[in-house]
Amino acid sequence: MTDYRTPAAKVRGLGASGHGTAHFIAQRATSVALFFLVPVFVWLLATSGAPDPSAMRTLLASPFGAIVTLLTLTAGFHHMRSGLQVVIEDYIHKPGTKVMLLLGNTFLTLGLWLVTVFALVKLAL
Repeated sequence: MTDYRTPAAKVRGLGASGHGTAHFIAQRATSVALFFLVPVFVWLLATSGAPDPSAMRTLLASPFGAIVTLLTLTAGFHHMRSGLQVVIEDYIHKPGTKVMLLLGNTFLTLGLWLVTVFALVKLAL
């Protein structure tokens, strides 16, 4: 069967691995989100009376503190996972090792995110 598309039409918007554009945009979106969220998160921590455990519990139990913390850590974990995925895809050449590292990267970040959500829910209730 003959394919009448040009080579450029076959790869338009895909990148080398087949999903490059979406990955690029997601990486930039989490960067922008973190640019705004991290200063707010640091300000919250600085003004909360952080060494005092009861003050931290109060901050993280408040809706604003919990939401900012969850948004910051969610964006941070997604950004971390995407960045490490690019490193693994670019520099690991053995297919089996690459698959195992990509799975480990995904499960590690998902596990860290779940622990974060569990801790915030436990503190909020």
